[in-house]
Amino acid sequence: MASSGSADRHSAHSSVQGWNPQQVNTPPQYLGRKTLPIKRADAEALTREDIQYDLLYFIFADPTRAFVDYMAPGKPLVNFCDLYVNALFNSNKCSKVLKDKMVETPEFAIEFAKIALLTNVGRINTTMAFFPEMKTALRTYHPVPSLQKSDGNLQDAPRIKNCLKASLLPFEFKTPPPSTPTEILERVRAGNIPPTSVVNLIFVLANSNHALQLAQAHFEAPVEFLDLFLPVNISSASRAKAFLWMIYHYLSDPDDSNPFDDDYSRANPGRAPRMLTLSQEDMMRENQDPADEIDWGKRMSAMRSKFLKELVEEMEAEKKRKKNPATVAPPVATTSFSNPLSAQDLAAARRSRAHRPATSTGDASRGSSYGHDYPAAIQQPVPRAPGFPQPQADPSREGQAQERSMLEHAWHIINTTDPLEDSDTEGDENVRLDYSAYKSNGIFPPVCGP
Repeated sequence: MASSGSADRHSAHSSVQGWNPQQVNTPPQYLGRKTLPIKRADAEALTREDIQYDLLYFIFADPTRAFVDYMAPGKPLVNFCDLYVNALFNSNKCSKVLKDKMVETPEFAIEFAKIALLTNVGRINTTMAFFPEMKTALRTYHPVPSLQKSDGNLQDAPRIKNCLKASLLPFEFKTPPPSTPTEILERVRAGNIPPTSVVNLIFVLANSNHALQLAQAHFEAPVEFLDLFLPVNISSASRAKAFLWMIYHYLSDPDDSNPFDDDYSRANPGRAPRMLTLSQEDMMRENQDPADEIDWGKRMSAMRSKFLKELVEEMEAEKKRKKNPATVAPPVATTSFSNPLSAQDLAAARRSRAHRPATSTGDASRGSSYGHDYPAAIQQPVPRAPGFPQPQADPSREGQAQERSMLEHAWHIINTTDPLEDSDTEGDENVRLDYSAYKSNGIFPPVCGP
């Protein structure tokens, strides 16, 4: 269902001399401002008609050197192509990789500038991407056969938009750039040429808030500035000339002769050159997709479908791995003794310790209050070094459970164990001989100190 605004625009178009609604090959989606962006499904190629390739060609191929490039001081005037490409190149958001590619391949620089201009006026919105390996669901991939002949990465629309937003002149980072056509003209008349960057100027001209003002000042009804980039029945060459006329009018001198003037604009100061309307047959001759571009678009769409299929399979496999993680065998508990202990033995020992009273009877309690808590495999007698005095049993406590305090137990360990016994197996022969001499004489060598 067409909006009221679309109906008004259609009615206005019908009232223009030479405008025949039957000749208009414009889909209804383009008649409203809200549908200005190109609408295509994921993996669907953007045709020459979608991007108005012939219009872009005439804009960037125009050789007229009429513009002052603020970013190239001291140089002669440049054409629009050089002005726009240089503005993108000097953007703070233009990556080094992108700059290197633009310098290495000038054809890519022009292709990138064309897709950037479409983003600049709002024909490419921020949901589009131009490389098939794009994974996020927030973007749709679209091959652009006519603008991807140099095998360069056209980035995606959000990165292009960021690059455009940062394409300002150096003094515009300190003070806000002009935001209305009136402000721009005031700066020009004050001698500030250029008054702003070409990218910011196009943002201002494409702003729907200024559509009526610009249409009344420069165009014959019902044409508006954004109509220049839509598939309407106006020749691409005349739309390109009107666009360049607008850029010069606001960037250079609105009161002097314009290098893009024609007889009509010279006779009517402030009016854009007259644009030529086309019949339906003439429109069909413009923006024709060559067979090789059609085939390339199909191959890229197939590549995108294959990539998405593999991506879905990979995600499904990852979900299965998360639901069924591989089980890892628990480590086997062992001891440093000759007989390893199983996990069941350790568990049984802990249960035994938890249920037994602190004081127990029997020979097992003689080692310490912890001795009876572990299986027999670790309750082996502590070897005593030769020459050490054997502990004497207390006759008064014979036959009774002997419980030691912590201090008594420590003294017992010192007197009954040899802390350097393990050093007998060390590889230093001199140390072993010295230590054997100490033991044969019943002398305990000092552990530390002189």
